[in-house]
Amino acid sequence: MRDAREQDIPVLLEMLTEFAAYEHLSAELHATAEGLRRGLFGEDATAAALIAEREDQVAGYAIYFATFSTFLASSAVWLEDLYVRPAHRRHGVGRGLLAAVAAQLSQGDGGRLEFSALDWNGPALAFYRGLGAAPLREWVIHRVQGQALSDLAASPR
Repeated sequence: MRDAREQDIPVLLEMLTEFAAYEHLSAELHATAEGLRRGLFGEDATAAALIAEREDQVAGYAIYFATFSTFLASSAVWLEDLYVRPAHRRHGVGRGLLAAVAAQLSQGDGGRLEFSALDWNGPALAFYRGLGAAPLREWVIHRVQGQALSDLAASPR
């Protein structure tokens, strides 16, 4: 496991494309090299990425960003993506990526690591349960994007 570098952007885009296809979300993928550069490596970067390598190949990635838990009054992390290429699954790559994110969080006062998984993705759900992750069935994730986001931003304050 290592921190991603700017020169990893092309392989990150490849894996994002693979991940979007796996999750049947290819139509939602609008990431660009410039967007990743700004978001992960720019002066005002808002996220971080880890790259997993196995047998001299890029095996997967994790992208995450800092959040804050008001109930714990401590820092937290939202794991945006965890992806392991099919040839490298069941070799500890996913666990290693999650452990690396958790280690970075626990270096500070971090008290919470959160993420989501699609309800139909049985292998991912089983993997997360095996790590001790608890599903929060009473919470519903909401999203505002596109025109709805523009409309909300333009509404009276």
